[in-house]
Amino acid sequence: MNQCEKQANSAGAADPRAWQLRPIAAGCAIFLGVQAGAQAQQAETEAVAPANTVVVSGIRRGIEAAISVKKNSDSIVEAISAEDIGKLPDSSIAESIARLPGVTAQRTAGRASAVSIRGMSPDFSTALLNGREQVSTGDSRGVEFDQYPSELLSGVVIYKTPDGALVGQGLAGTVDMQTVRPLDFPKRAVALNFRREKGGLGTPSTGLGKRASFSYIDQFADRSIGVALGYARLDGNSGATTRFDSYGSGSAQYQGQTVSVPYNGFNAWTDNSTQLRDGAMAVLQFRPNRDFSSTLDLFYSKFTRQKSTAGFQANLNDGGSGSRFDQPGQLVSAVIVNGAAVSGTFNNVRAVIRNDAEKTVDDSRSLGWQSKLRLNADWTAIADLSYNSAHRDGSNVESYAGTTGALDTVSFVAGSHAFKTGLNYADSNVVKLTDVQGWGGVDIQAGYTKQPQVTDRIKAVRLGGQRDLPDGVFFSKVDLGLNLSDRSKRREVPEALLSIKGGDPMGFTTLPGATVVNAGDSGIAILSFDSVANAAALYEFKQKLHPNIFNKDWTVSEKVATAFAKLNIDSKVGTLPLRGALGLQAVNTRQESSAYSVDTGAGSSAATRPTVITTDGKTYTDILPSANLILDLGEQQTLRFGLAKIMARPTMNDMRASSSFAVDTQKGIYSGSGGNPRLDPFRAKGLDLSYERYWDSKAVISLAAFYKKLDTFIIPFTDGNYDFARLITPSTTKLASTIGQYSQPSNGSGGNIKGLEFAASLPLNMAWGALDGFGVVVNGSLTSSAVTIQDTTLANLGQIPLPGLSRRVGALTLYYEKRGFSARIAERYRSSFIGEVIFNTADRNMTYIKGEKVVDLQLGYEFESGPLKGASLLLQVNNLTDAKYVRYNRVETNVVEEAKYGKTVLLGLNYKL
Repeated sequence: MNQCEKQANSAGAADPRAWQLRPIAAGCAIFLGVQAGAQAQQAETEAVAPANTVVVSGIRRGIEAAISVKKNSDSIVEAISAEDIGKLPDSSIAESIARLPGVTAQRTAGRASAVSIRGMSPDFSTALLNGREQVSTGDSRGVEFDQYPSELLSGVVIYKTPDGALVGQGLAGTVDMQTVRPLDFPKRAVALNFRREKGGLGTPSTGLGKRASFSYIDQFADRSIGVALGYARLDGNSGATTRFDSYGSGSAQYQGQTVSVPYNGFNAWTDNSTQLRDGAMAVLQFRPNRDFSSTLDLFYSKFTRQKSTAGFQANLNDGGSGSRFDQPGQLVSAVIVNGAAVSGTFNNVRAVIRNDAEKTVDDSRSLGWQSKLRLNADWTAIADLSYNSAHRDGSNVESYAGTTGALDTVSFVAGSHAFKTGLNYADSNVVKLTDVQGWGGVDIQAGYTKQPQVTDRIKAVRLGGQRDLPDGVFFSKVDLGLNLSDRSKRREVPEALLSIKGGDPMGFTTLPGATVVNAGDSGIAILSFDSVANAAALYEFKQKLHPNIFNKDWTVSEKVATAFAKLNIDSKVGTLPLRGALGLQAVNTRQESSAYSVDTGAGSSAATRPTVITTDGKTYTDILPSANLILDLGEQQTLRFGLAKIMARPTMNDMRASSSFAVDTQKGIYSGSGGNPRLDPFRAKGLDLSYERYWDSKAVISLAAFYKKLDTFIIPFTDGNYDFARLITPSTTKLASTIGQYSQPSNGSGGNIKGLEFAASLPLNMAWGALDGFGVVVNGSLTSSAVTIQDTTLANLGQIPLPGLSRRVGALTLYYEKRGFSARIAERYRSSFIGEVIFNTADRNMTYIKGEKVVDLQLGYEFESGPLKGASLLLQVNNLTDAKYVRYNRVETNVVEEAKYGKTVLLGLNYKL
């Protein structure tokens, strides 16, 4: 067996892979207020370090623990220690993950949430907690990592190459989050943290919030029982942030000529957002002797987000009647330069004053129980039971107000968000709640509401065994097992129209309790009121029945059986030591979906269209071999090689059984569209090569290359010979043939994705002693892909690059820590990419998101002696450079949304006992 495993075995570790993660837990000691006397590799012993041992603490402790994990892993991984997380100004684990090589995060409401690994969308990565697969509060598989408070985690390991004994791995990578193990600590640990927060600096108004956490670790019964408890609260208020949406540029007629105009229309918004997240963690560890251990993990997180929005919507250059009330917009005055209107005025504008309220409550619970029993000198048996659930309860209420008859004029200046109106939208005599644009068609729509709900659950059991092999053979250890999981996800989105009470189709009423606010940075003053508090008194609710709404509701279930085997390698190639592992997984998947099938041609209205529930699915098996080889080149240089076959199950939305169809009267055939429960997974082959140079655990430089050949990819496909027989109902119009045209996701040929990654972590005193205390952590990656897909969402972007792919990604951290003082400034960067965002609370759409640089700063001082020993002060600034969130349409100059969230400043006090 290799040296790491021998050391683990001598310490009584039953699971070497788990032991390799122990440096993370050891790095947590300072974060939790414990100054461990042992080295990270000896976390399980109680030996006291000699007096001449240099004890590393603070920022360096976390960095060195992460380097140790990377160095000792069988796979190509990136790691974060708890000290690293605790010292960075991060509200969630997503912010910290986004600084690792080849990893990026997409911001939601100014905070990192979804994570992409090596240029692939979040749905191609999986998240584990203590090695157990996690479900999602979103519509598909991508986990929202801002659900996980950084204060409750001891570390994170991102697997970029598969591990034969790791179940639930993703196509792009696997994020394994870890909680502490209390028996890894030599004594009791208690820590209290409090931070006062001021958000939205640089926006029209600021908001106050706070963060607090408590951690407790203890050992009992002669260190046979360990307990860890943690609680963290985030109570944030972002203040009044601004957004500007453009309908895009266009052309208009002016004085007999066609000129270009910068705005076809625009939305100007002011958002007030709050976040309240409560997280709790508990670990009970029982190890009465070296032959048996049992650990119970509990994790809970509830995240409530609320946003109230006041906005001004204006369709300027509509060119025709956009609704039953509209008149065509006309450019009535303009300054023209080279055929373009640099300023001007449109008439016939019927503006809509919006007052919307959104709320989502995400609830996540995780329970895991693992026991290990050493059967004899060679064999160890492992049993692991787990349950994970997530639920999202959403609400979106929209209210519309405007003039009851008068049309307006709106003046613009190209490149500016400032506009001038002819009417006063802050006057309650001018602005009334009503169906301004006639959006409801034959119905009345003075507002709209959605109540999306998502429930996701997974139950799993894992049984396995590990056997140490005799010294002197090629393999040092074998790991065998079977994992059975049962997952079910349900999505429902009831929707309703709001009309003014009283029954008058043109009814209107005054906004109650209205105040005056600015609509974003447009300079337009508008009326704002609480649409939720007044909804019941003002509106009639009428359920909205439409095929598109029926098709938003579905259930998907998966039963997955994974048999796995892993052989650890401890040998030589010539005179060079060789270690690593060979793995093999056989994954059998049974997938099924139930959803509505809607005949859109039957009946005279949506309310009378019949719907039936259809259920469909398939079963498939994948054999996934993997190899991770690590060649020791001497002088702490290693060459890593990875080769594997990998897969990712389809997105939940693609797997839905939803369908809608009707008779195409022009072609005389049935025509429809929907999901596809019979999809095969994404399949690929991965090749990785990495060179790493270490200086013990103090520093590392690495250069890696990877290539993924995507054998299959899921693409939109129209089948001209689809048999509609199973969808036809008694009320369906009968045709001579049931064969027609049907569009749905389908398995097609793949492509490739490849990239280069560079990373370095260096204390600068290695170069010059005078720089003692200074250090740098830097990484960058270049990624490209031959894959393009057809966007079939409401965004209608046409043929687009691989979602989630930023061609350039990088991060730079500079730090100083000495004599109690610490400073750290960190920047993360990603170039432009295709992202997926949720519009109107429930609708997922692709969009182009502009590249961004986000900079965070932290300053701190820790009292190392005297009566205040154990206390520390810190000052943090998030988004120091006030990076904006920008969406665009195809070219970066065609901006469709620009949001400004401002800076967030935190002042904190930490105390460890």
